[in-house]
Amino acid sequence: MALVLAFGLVLLISVSLSGLAARTILSTALMFLVAGALIGQGGLGLVDIPSNSAFVTVLADLALFTVLFTDGQRAGLPDLKQGWRLSGRALGLAMPLTMVGIAVPAHFLTGLDWTTSFLIGAILSPTDPVFASAIVGRTDVPARLRRLLNVESGLNDGLALPFVLIFLATAANRDTDFATIGIELAAGLALGIVIPAVVVLAWRLRVFTAEPRLQALGPMAIAVMLYATCHLTHANPYLAAFAAGSTIATLDRVAAEHFEHFGDLLSEITKFAALLVFGALITPERISHLSVGDWAVAIIAILLVRPAAMMLSLLRTPLPARERSVAAWFGPKGFASVVYGLLVLQAGIPAGEHVFDLVAITIALSIVLHSSTDVPVAKALSVEPPDGLPTGKPDMRPDREPH
Repeated sequence: MALVLAFGLVLLISVSLSGLAARTILSTALMFLVAGALIGQGGLGLVDIPSNSAFVTVLADLALFTVLFTDGQRAGLPDLKQGWRLSGRALGLAMPLTMVGIAVPAHFLTGLDWTTSFLIGAILSPTDPVFASAIVGRTDVPARLRRLLNVESGLNDGLALPFVLIFLATAANRDTDFATIGIELAAGLALGIVIPAVVVLAWRLRVFTAEPRLQALGPMAIAVMLYATCHLTHANPYLAAFAAGSTIATLDRVAAEHFEHFGDLLSEITKFAALLVFGALITPERISHLSVGDWAVAIIAILLVRPAAMMLSLLRTPLPARERSVAAWFGPKGFASVVYGLLVLQAGIPAGEHVFDLVAITIALSIVLHSSTDVPVAKALSVEPPDGLPTGKPDMRPDREPH
């Protein structure tokens, strides 16, 4: 129960300080990460969570699914069509360049073989702008920039998985079944479209009506069914989640709008819980053996590889230089990389612990850097942070009675 108590306490603190965080470099995501480190075995030792436990894997998997499902509902088919040229460059060019750009220094600076180095590149190639909420979650930020980052992060998680599985099987000296991987990806995409489409079309029948206060639970029910179906059929749940959210937004904008606020809160809860647990896994014992080369790879991946790959992929596009720079910087590593790093631990490959620890410090550094720079970057885009947020003080204006 120590973990539950810590979660409740940090959640209360983060909510109470969220107004301040929205105006400064203070980050709620970072608060949960630090809190996890404090209560873990590297801090006060209040909780002991094995990194290879099923609890950690399921929590990270559920958090990623929830975030992608919610993000997908901000990217209906019209949005995908409108911004596909930019998103296609990010997925088709920047992502492979990032994978290679991380693998090369990983091989030469850490001494890992090429297969394991490319495995690290594949794990760290997806992005997760949930840690850049001041950019992606604000309607006053240019729509094409938000759309680019949102679609990129929604699709690259699932697209990176085949490469992770291929390199992981090769590192474990197992035969890679490319047909099975392709079927799982196709099945995830198909389920993510078919299940919500059938439900949404059924909702158009007169016999089905929902109370306004329950309408937000409709998309949630779809998400629960989809999540279970993907795991029962081994379909890719991440492509399915984003595709389902996008399908709902395309076919039933009203349902997506009713779910938006509830979905945002749900994804925040799962994200914060996963961050707390992930922080508890990062102990001095886990990272003390990392070499200077390991740390250099983490820094290069964040500060050099992602920005260079994205800037190159966006050359000769109509995106203004300032927005192009923001898109290049905001390539945070998040839940997809956590989940894929845990897959490495469970696979038992020779360098599994080394790979996970390297991935862990890269994710931690990314959370620190990206979640604390979203507000300054938003200001650079001439977007003012929210002001006039409510406080706990009563309204003492002459024309209002204090509550």
